[in-house]
Amino acid sequence: MSKKWFNKYIRCGIGCVWLIFLFSCATPMDIAYFQDAAALDGMALQPERQFRLRPEDKINIVVNSSNPMLEQQFTLSTATKGGNVLGAEVSPITTAGSSSGNSQVVAYTVDEQGTIDFPILGKIRVAGMTRGEVAAYIKDRLVARELVSDPIVTVEYVNLSVRVMGEVAKPGNISITKDHFTLMDALTHAGDLTINGNRKTVMVNRQVDGVNKVYYVDLTNMQQTLLSPAYYLEQNDLVYVSPNDKRMRESRGEGNAFQTPSLWLSIASFLTTLAVLIF
Repeated sequence: MSKKWFNKYIRCGIGCVWLIFLFSCATPMDIAYFQDAAALDGMALQPERQFRLRPEDKINIVVNSSNPMLEQQFTLSTATKGGNVLGAEVSPITTAGSSSGNSQVVAYTVDEQGTIDFPILGKIRVAGMTRGEVAAYIKDRLVARELVSDPIVTVEYVNLSVRVMGEVAKPGNISITKDHFTLMDALTHAGDLTINGNRKTVMVNRQVDGVNKVYYVDLTNMQQTLLSPAYYLEQNDLVYVSPNDKRMRESRGEGNAFQTPSLWLSIASFLTTLAVLIF
């Protein structure tokens, strides 16, 4: 090989090493959230979705009235009934308007048929309803039967939750206390993704009516995130943040030595020295 061609190869090698070095120093593009946010100002959003009750969900129902006797009749608690009733269980929630301040209202469990057993009214089908719809239905039934003239019915969730796993600061079950609960709400409660979390493929696993559905959300893309069917979470959803390539190499014991700037700087320095010595 001629000296001219050898010199050309050496220069090409040094150039490649310096390019690799520059790329290894660059900030990864998959770390920042919502990188397209600036272009989406004014974008139309999907309608907000509320939770709808399913079998095995638990709710608290409190009926307030100007008549204290009627109020106690419809709002079961350990103070008024002394224990559990059919289709319900005690939950440590303070009853609204309770004079003692420590009575525990009963949590109604939605059975397999989608119903609860409510005092006097009997079986009520609540599956598929929001908590606001359940409250309105019970209020209308009480007024229609002339049982209470001025009821205020409050329905609260008891056991609704989602699970967050993987590369987040605080994995675990997250309780749902409001009607609209988004993927970003869940990740915020979980302490955000760690630096090792893969932001481009956050998985949401959902089981509805015996069907398993899997969604993947790219958090670096705001439009895709906000329009995803998994943006509004449902009870019992599983959110999983997979590790990024760096984390997976570390777990396999491979390390990330070839991505460290110091290594490529040393290689470039060696090749430069070699070229000087040769020529």
